[in-house]
Amino acid sequence: MAAFLSLSSPAPSRVFHYPSTSFKGNASSLNSLKTSSTPIPSLKFQLKRKEGRPIVVLSRASSSSSTAASPSPDVRFRLDNLGPQPGSRKRNKRKGRGISAGQGNSCGFGMRGQKSRSGPGVRKGFEGGQMPLYRRIPKLRGIAGGMHAGLPKYVPVNLRDIAAAGFQEGDEVSLESLKERGLINPSGRERTLPLKILGDGELNVKLNIKARAFSQSAKEKLEAANCSITVLPGRKKWVKPSVAKNLARAEEYFAKKRAAETAAADPASA
Repeated sequence: MAAFLSLSSPAPSRVFHYPSTSFKGNASSLNSLKTSSTPIPSLKFQLKRKEGRPIVVLSRASSSSSTAASPSPDVRFRLDNLGPQPGSRKRNKRKGRGISAGQGNSCGFGMRGQKSRSGPGVRKGFEGGQMPLYRRIPKLRGIAGGMHAGLPKYVPVNLRDIAAAGFQEGDEVSLESLKERGLINPSGRERTLPLKILGDGELNVKLNIKARAFSQSAKEKLEAANCSITVLPGRKKWVKPSVAKNLARAEEYFAKKRAAETAAADPASA
């Protein structure tokens, strides 16, 4: 019976002890304290990028309850209101995710045809087997096509131009002297080209002519006029060291062969 009475007896009541505060005043002052808003200090964060330039993020909280009701652009910086600028992000096109997605059925490749099948597709310039455009257009050769075979290699000057320039006997005729007299005025690519003398016209003055090349007719006329001819050396073409060695050996061999032939011909003539 004692056990029964002990089980049915009510549980002791719990007593809660609230912490004591330093507030001393009446209810009106307590209400005014509740309604008054304490200013929240502004937060200033400095983040660093990989480049080392600091990014300053500044957030200012609203100072009154009226501004809290109507949000302003200067809101408190929190993790829940982070996001990109409006309009800076665009949703990707979802292909193959149903007809309602806009690209669900054929994914933008059409119904049938070669370009709608799987595989590498069609190469550039292919027109289904017909004659393509790059083969229908005529091929340009020479200077118009930019081929090196048609580009000029010399600055040509005829003998009649030299005679009309007014050179005196014994003067030197070269690329520089022709430029000084205004006989030629190369521009662009021709400024790096050497001089070549052509045989159109006649020359009766004895001159010293220096050029990279002479035509056959110009050489005959200059020799008939007792002019001195100097063939300027051209720019040597680069060859591999092994090829240059073989060329030197071949030149030495043919030089010895010519010397032997001349030595054998001299006793026979004597």
